[in-house]
Amino acid sequence: METKKLIHKACTILKEVKTLFVLTGAGISAESGIPTFRGVDGLWKNYSAADLATPQAFRKDPKMVWEWYHWRQGIISKAEPNP
Repeated sequence: METKKLIHKACTILKEVKTLFVLTGAGISAESGIPTFRGVDGLWKNYSAADLATPQAFRKDPKMVWEWYHWRQGIISKAEPNP
């Protein structure tokens, strides 16, 4: 499909949605108070990505992985959008 048609299709879909979430690159949420992963005080400074963010970690200790993601979800649910 050509670019112009894709853009038109995307615009048509976006006009009809009630809620829209936009996921972007690293660090964009820091201004909203959500800790980054690799910054100076990033989450991977205190936690190992291999211990929390891999299928192997989940198989090894699913309770710990679920608790960590639940903790992160709590932070994210309290955040406000930033400009």
